[in-house]
Amino acid sequence: MRSLFGASGTENSGGTSPACQMADQHESEPDLSDARCGATSRQSETDPSPEQQTCRSALALETPSSCVHSAPSGEGSSLLLSLPWEVLLHVTSYLPARIVVDVLPQVCRSLRALASDRLTWKVRAQRRLHPAGGGTFPLLETPDFDWPAACLELEEHLSRWSDEGGGAERFSLTEGHFASVESVLLLNGGTVCASGSRDRNVVLWDLRRLGEGEAEVEGEGGAQVSTLLGNQRYSTHRGWVWCLAARGSLLCSGSFDSTIKTWDLGACGAPLSEIRGRDAVLCLSCLSDVVVAGSFDKRVSVYDPRCAEPLLQSLELHARAVLTLSADDRHIVSGSEDRSLAVFDRRAGKLLQRMQLSSYLLSLCPQPPFLWAGDNQGELHALRWQDGLLSPFGRFDVGHRALLTGVQVSLGTLYTCATDKTLKVHIPSDPPKTLCTVQHQEVFNGISVEGGVLAAASGDMSVEIWKMKKSP
Repeated sequence: MRSLFGASGTENSGGTSPACQMADQHESEPDLSDARCGATSRQSETDPSPEQQTCRSALALETPSSCVHSAPSGEGSSLLLSLPWEVLLHVTSYLPARIVVDVLPQVCRSLRALASDRLTWKVRAQRRLHPAGGGTFPLLETPDFDWPAACLELEEHLSRWSDEGGGAERFSLTEGHFASVESVLLLNGGTVCASGSRDRNVVLWDLRRLGEGEAEVEGEGGAQVSTLLGNQRYSTHRGWVWCLAARGSLLCSGSFDSTIKTWDLGACGAPLSEIRGRDAVLCLSCLSDVVVAGSFDKRVSVYDPRCAEPLLQSLELHARAVLTLSADDRHIVSGSEDRSLAVFDRRAGKLLQRMQLSSYLLSLCPQPPFLWAGDNQGELHALRWQDGLLSPFGRFDVGHRALLTGVQVSLGTLYTCATDKTLKVHIPSDPPKTLCTVQHQEVFNGISVEGGVLAAASGDMSVEIWKMKKSP
């Protein structure tokens, strides 16, 4: 069997302010920039690409006749570069964000400056959010906030979900489990989905073939390719599979049988090791060097799965079961049924903070400078990191009326699900604006988002999948 797991990478770029870039162009290399723009225009006349055709359509729009100041240009500069800065800003707002990010910087230095200016993206975001009625975006603007990436995510998010989810295809994977699915995790850029269930099994789903066959949208998912993990006769674990976590090609599953099992995704899910704890494993986080687990016995445990004696630390930070956690190289944050949130410093080896809440947390999602959390009352919390400690920033009613079991946040997207049988899609603004509500026949126990795919664990023994349609 071929491996389902591969590698992927991302690339980021930055720029300087428009004023500096344009002054530099005007004083040092005006002819080169103009020549490049001219050459680009002549080439597009003979062999226009789809992106250039999109640019032409937008640039042909009428623009305001009055302005405040003009972008400087040298002798022989193109008509486009001689337009006022405000007009250029208005014209480019009609282009897809992907074109502004990927194409405009390749045309000339002035357009590269425009594409890298924070004001360009702030104005663009305000125009997109005004019809949707969103609140303040972003929730908090920091000096290093990535505006181009945020706007790109936001615009794709709006195009897919503003029309009641019309920009996404939905599939139900029903042939892998025979009990409630408690956890899902998307892997390898959204091409693989792992699911854990009360049937004691972990299943890997190959989503690359999703939709093939006769069953299509809202149906059984077409060609369902699934792999049951484990070499036991009947099941992966001997108890309910409650949580999943992954790092690179390592997948971890936690169960009510008090074990954590690790699997090699690069070898089609071959078993690697088994860690035996003291009680039911309720939440997991997988780091580069350790696996962190929260359990029913009130403990947060740190394991090295490569060692013969894997337990490195056993921390009793709470008075009741540990329900959710989030860990990185520095901190372990855990939430308990005792309505407390604890912050443990891994480097110093000590408890930094213990926060008492009015409700207990069931799900955590880090998105710096915030840690987002869902509670047992259906509310969404935004906790802000400051000097290594967490402080409440906002508490939002996003429309759920039962346990908020899943939250996934990125720069421009926000998803939540709950046991009230709804999954909601929001704008991550202050307050969050709900774009779409998905009603289901059973409870949602968790969600995962990656690579244009949304997966949800369902109480009706299925894994629900939404594959986002590509923006035009």
